[in-house]
Amino acid sequence: MAGAFVGNGGDPRMSGDAAAVDTYPGYISPQQRLLHDPNVSFEEYRYYADKTRAEEKALKETEVGSTGFMQILFPPKSSPKPVYNSQGAVGEFDEKGNARRQSSVNANLADMSTRQVITMEEWTNASRAFRTATWAACFYLITTDILGPFGVGFSIGTLGWGPGIGLFTVFGLMAGYSGYLLWRIFLGLDSYEFPMKNYGDLAFRLFGTVPRYIVNILQSIQLICGVGLIVISNGQAISQVSQFKLCYAICCLLWCIVGFAVGQVRTLAKYGWLANAAIWMNLMIMFISMGVIAHSPPNYPISVLGSAGAATVPADITPDPTTGIYPPVKHYSGLPNPGSLIGSINGLMQGVYAYGGAQLFIEFMAEMKRPHDFIKAMWGAQFFIYTCYMVYGCFVYYYQGQYSYQIAYQGVSPYGWQTAGNMIAVISGIIAAGLYGNIGIKVLYNNILMDLFRFPPLTTHKGKVLWAIIVPIYWTIAFIIAASIPDFFGLVSVVAAFCIIQFCYSFPPALALGFFIKKHAMRADEGFDPATGRVIRHDGGIKRWIRGFTAGPLWMNIFNIFYLGGALTTFILGAYAAIDGIAEAFAANPQLNAFSCNSPLNLNAS
Repeated sequence: MAGAFVGNGGDPRMSGDAAAVDTYPGYISPQQRLLHDPNVSFEEYRYYADKTRAEEKALKETEVGSTGFMQILFPPKSSPKPVYNSQGAVGEFDEKGNARRQSSVNANLADMSTRQVITMEEWTNASRAFRTATWAACFYLITTDILGPFGVGFSIGTLGWGPGIGLFTVFGLMAGYSGYLLWRIFLGLDSYEFPMKNYGDLAFRLFGTVPRYIVNILQSIQLICGVGLIVISNGQAISQVSQFKLCYAICCLLWCIVGFAVGQVRTLAKYGWLANAAIWMNLMIMFISMGVIAHSPPNYPISVLGSAGAATVPADITPDPTTGIYPPVKHYSGLPNPGSLIGSINGLMQGVYAYGGAQLFIEFMAEMKRPHDFIKAMWGAQFFIYTCYMVYGCFVYYYQGQYSYQIAYQGVSPYGWQTAGNMIAVISGIIAAGLYGNIGIKVLYNNILMDLFRFPPLTTHKGKVLWAIIVPIYWTIAFIIAASIPDFFGLVSVVAAFCIIQFCYSFPPALALGFFIKKHAMRADEGFDPATGRVIRHDGGIKRWIRGFTAGPLWMNIFNIFYLGGALTTFILGAYAAIDGIAEAFAANPQLNAFSCNSPLNLNAS
């Protein structure tokens, strides 16, 4: 179907006088619908998605040049802006057209009265204007979102060589497969007429309003906790750099305030350069810490706070009571403590967290000029991230063994190199936190403030002012939530179990099952008729579901069922271990949180 749209941007089933055809009395055009209208059918989403993909393909064919090596290393902020004629196809604007497009972009499209008077052309042009990010910039955004190699050595240490390397490989492959599924669904449901904004839109278009609310709530929790986690980890880094002379609460609050400024970046296209810089900073920390780890002993005293040995076999990091000498570095080929799996499961959750980025994939594609190119950015980023994880994680575990700390650059013994790693990490961390905050605020803004309270779009002047006001509020809430929990390691496990597993491993196969069944249940003579606004569907119920399940990629549907079951099992195990760990932390020292001046890294604090 998509190829038929190329050329004039229209539908071949509509004749030259199609405007004279009477539309179905109950049909409402896309620009006049609610932002999340449950009456839009799957077939209508599919029709406009095919039309949009065809236009994007035609636009790509008319462009001159390609992405070079230097553009990949140093991506531009955005693609050249597309130009459209009055039919929405590729062409040139006259002065009148330029003015009309600008007014539609700045109009409050959340206000139904405004949308009643704008044309379909203005509506789709406003959607096109939002899509500017390149695939190279998306590569850096994905890598910044996911890359976090500094806990891999710890994770392998809690699992042993075999299970650690094996599970990190499996998680990496399955995270890439999940990204592929989300890409397929996005291309099949997103369009200029019905633009997809976030992960919750997938659930809404396939399963309805309640699943959308569930997804949005979980995503909001994950993103705000992600921001809080980075604020707390940066606070720990600064407290270590100051040798605990600076109040720990001030160390954390400082980065919350920095986030007020970083969060003012609104569009993901502008994050390309920041994301690029963050990746190079992380690589620098990796190389520096690897050199130091290979030529110095582990940071023995800090191992009791969050090392692999502390999580699995505490005796392995306990010094001799007579001599005070710590045990030598030890490695395990299998699970270090098969009799107690809590520590290993928590380490496993660190592995899950390491690949947790799929919750932002929809937002990335939503701002791409050509979402079809996302697959290149995603697989490229996944292979790069996996390579970093394996090289760095195995290196750290080989040299530090059971002393592998959950934040590797803090587990080196020379204070000067601790400081170097900490100072670089806090800068790259605040960039990542800014990215999480950017998406988190957009989820809340698009799904609550715009949908329920009719706030103006972020492209308008009022929307930009509201963004500037909301950013410090969001960061403050994130800081308060994360600061209230005394166990940083445990908080990571809780977020991984309840949120990251769902977005990265549970939701994609469930959404893919719904999409493929609905797509392949459609017969050749069924679909959406744009000439009349009618949806043609000859049957429904169980019979239609079975036809969709068997007519599509049967092997993929069956695999997705087992994949979903495995993901849910991992969620249950992870949730149990995470809750148990948090409960122990509160019981041991409920006062040790980020509202105190005592740093959790200071072993001499009273």
